[in-house]
Amino acid sequence: MSDAELVLRSTRVITPEGTRAATVTVSAGTITAVLPYDAEVPAAARLEDLGDHVLLPGLVDTHVHVNDPGRTEWEGFWTATRAAAAGGITTLVDMPLNSLPPTTTVANLRVKQEVAADKAHIDVGFWGGALPGNVTDLRPLHDAGVFGFKAFLSPSGVDEFPHLDQEQLARSLAEIAGFGGLLIVHAEDPHRLAAAPQHGGPRYADFLASRPRGAEDSAVATLIAQAKRLDARVHVLHLSSSDALPLIAAARAEGVRLTVETCPHYLTLTAEEVPDGASEFKCCPPIREAANQDLLWQALADGTIDCVVTDHSPSTADLKTADFATAWGGISGLQLSLPAVWTEARRRGHGLEDVVRWMSTRTAALAGLTRKGAIEAGRDADFAVLAPDETFTVDPAGLQHRNRVTAYAGRTLYGVVKSTWLRGERIAADGEFTEPKGRLLTRTP
Repeated sequence: MSDAELVLRSTRVITPEGTRAATVTVSAGTITAVLPYDAEVPAAARLEDLGDHVLLPGLVDTHVHVNDPGRTEWEGFWTATRAAAAGGITTLVDMPLNSLPPTTTVANLRVKQEVAADKAHIDVGFWGGALPGNVTDLRPLHDAGVFGFKAFLSPSGVDEFPHLDQEQLARSLAEIAGFGGLLIVHAEDPHRLAAAPQHGGPRYADFLASRPRGAEDSAVATLIAQAKRLDARVHVLHLSSSDALPLIAAARAEGVRLTVETCPHYLTLTAEEVPDGASEFKCCPPIREAANQDLLWQALADGTIDCVVTDHSPSTADLKTADFATAWGGISGLQLSLPAVWTEARRRGHGLEDVVRWMSTRTAALAGLTRKGAIEAGRDADFAVLAPDETFTVDPAGLQHRNRVTAYAGRTLYGVVKSTWLRGERIAADGEFTEPKGRLLTRTP
């Protein structure tokens, strides 16, 4: 401890062994020790006494659409990473689509990295994309450090990122499995979607009927079959259908290398409460009924669902029209994900240790970020300081997102993020931010 530069002390520190009063020492941006609460502080170290506020590891959000470059008016690295920092997120992994160019070649990855380099308030990594025509680009992208590959099994919503049919999925997955990579998948069956009623208009019930649970269930079954055949590692993105949970549990029992995420909006919002014409609630797959939500929470509790990520997918306000068929589909949630999930988790009897496991430890593990996701010696000194019993009412004007359209407007949430720390430096506190201090991350070989 004698070489510690920074010491953080709290009566509630969330560690892999549980929550306890502790003193955390930091040197050169790395946690060096987690000591008893009353450990002596070296004279040369700066002490930050957090009192009863909870010290938790910075969150790791592995599903974020930053849209930069090309659609920067939708978001951008500067605003996305500020919003993340305001919400206690210290690492994000950017999705390969909705930017121009998409991250589907090494050259395109370099464009994104160059744009992000001086704008990132938190650490940023990148997913690559698997398209019908880029199988030969996958290994070079892997070698260049992307964390895995995103694919759609149904239309993505943007022309430059087409979906894979079953033959193309098999080809891409075989290539990725060959070098030990990870495929992350938007799992909706395009044939089931095409067969569903497509009325359009402002009624949320009509939109919900157009994206049936069966479309998710069928696509998840397809993905499981391919993963089992190839012994490939796959991840189901933004699961909203509870009907797919038995398929997932059975596949895992058979040894299929499958992980699953869901999102704050599926865990905290319900179809029954979405007003007609309120397309700030539109996302694909959709927010479903309260009974479905209960089963998602049960799956989180028993481990069938591994983690919770935002799928932050913003757009300009004009694209959020009152017609659910034509409105852009995406929920903006970076800044509010921690309080939104914590508010519902505490109501259902879960603790902050559970939230940390779902939103930091397991997301870090998914991407192989071995220095993130826990408060223990050898990890990056990335922290969020939370007042879990304080509440606030969501005012869109207080959000750092470029476009302040939010499905959470007017909601009262528990959990106020008091400060966020990146490698031992406080980067956000009380609405104030430092200049960007984030690093660009690449997959560790």
